[in-house]
Amino acid sequence: MKVLVVGSGGREHAMCWKVAQSPQVTQLFAAPGNPGMAELAECIPWDGNVSQLAEWADREGIELTLVGPEAPLVEGIADAFEARGLKIFGPVQKAAMIEGSKAFAKDLMARFGIPTARHKTFSDVLDALSYLETTGAPIVVKDSGLAAGKGVTVATSLHQAKQAAANILSGPERAEIVIEEYLSGPEVTVLAVTDGITIVPLLPSQDHKRLLEGDTGPMTGGMGAICPYPLPPGVLTEIVERILKPLVEGLRAEGIVYRGVIYAGLMLTDEGPKVLEFNARFGDPECQAILPLLKTDLLELALAAVEGRLHEQRLEWHPLASACVVMAAPGYPDDPHKGLPLSLPPAPPERVLYFQAGTRRGPEGLLTHGGRVLSVVGLGEDLPGALERAYAGVAAVRFEHALYRRDIGRKVSLAKAASRGGETDQPKA
Repeated sequence: MKVLVVGSGGREHAMCWKVAQSPQVTQLFAAPGNPGMAELAECIPWDGNVSQLAEWADREGIELTLVGPEAPLVEGIADAFEARGLKIFGPVQKAAMIEGSKAFAKDLMARFGIPTARHKTFSDVLDALSYLETTGAPIVVKDSGLAAGKGVTVATSLHQAKQAAANILSGPERAEIVIEEYLSGPEVTVLAVTDGITIVPLLPSQDHKRLLEGDTGPMTGGMGAICPYPLPPGVLTEIVERILKPLVEGLRAEGIVYRGVIYAGLMLTDEGPKVLEFNARFGDPECQAILPLLKTDLLELALAAVEGRLHEQRLEWHPLASACVVMAAPGYPDDPHKGLPLSLPPAPPERVLYFQAGTRRGPEGLLTHGGRVLSVVGLGEDLPGALERAYAGVAAVRFEHALYRRDIGRKVSLAKAASRGGETDQPKA
């Protein structure tokens, strides 16, 4: 098969790496790709125009396309490809609006009875500020549109909440925010593949969204992830039955067939799992932590979802743990420095994978070209072993002044050390 992967980040590098292992692949392309992806695929220039890419894919005879980032999905890349009879792994525009508009997603959750935080939506700044006077803090203020994971403010003071609301609503025309109650508990990500009927959950993972150790500093696109996250017994089944199924079945009842990946960002509250956000694609950096554990052919899994035969699939997993540490450029997330030299070891340490993101090739080697530059993934028999390998991989990289967290996975490691031996209900091999 001739296969195309859309995107240029660490997530897409991981997708290319996994897809390239499929015996069905005869040619692999990436649009626009990055230097790491160029070692696996032929990178083609792409400026983000979905119609032009669909035209190229039709002309080139691309037999399956996998989409990494959210922006092209929200812009309707799946619709453009399907209109030409091309197979694409990613939801159509109407379905992708679960990520494109948090207000839309909240309305869906209310209609379908999906547990989430109490909330209100605002487009007028004075109305939002008046409402915040009644709620006080802590409170959560979210940009309703796409914000690359950085449009959320968990406000610990009324002043901080008002400032966040005013900043967003004073911005682009038709800006909209969602103000919702603050939820407490462990935060976990559950990704699932669906063909619009069958839902296949992947291993649970946990993202680390704050820039600094101890979950402090500004929100980012994600500074690291671990997999699998040890969910308590029965919780994964509850998530599928109370959250994922109502979403997929509710959308289908409204004439929207969801094919692709559903990202459920969840808070494990005392009242059970509640949705913090839905995304319409693999998470980044969760994808980099999950795919190295997937024994099943990703190309076949994606094809089964696109062709509506996901019920035939049985996932197999490597009996390992993984940990991903993101190395970011100094100045991230506000003003990342570009053009800094970056050098990877010629032979990676054992059980270490490097997935490139914000990089470009210069005359003398790799240079930084974005905020999150590199995902370093370690694999181990257990989480401590995976973390040891990941940080050994970080130490082997030459990247002066790199920003990265040194406490990825620490909460889970401490919790597991305190309570050994608990059974979990992860997806079976």
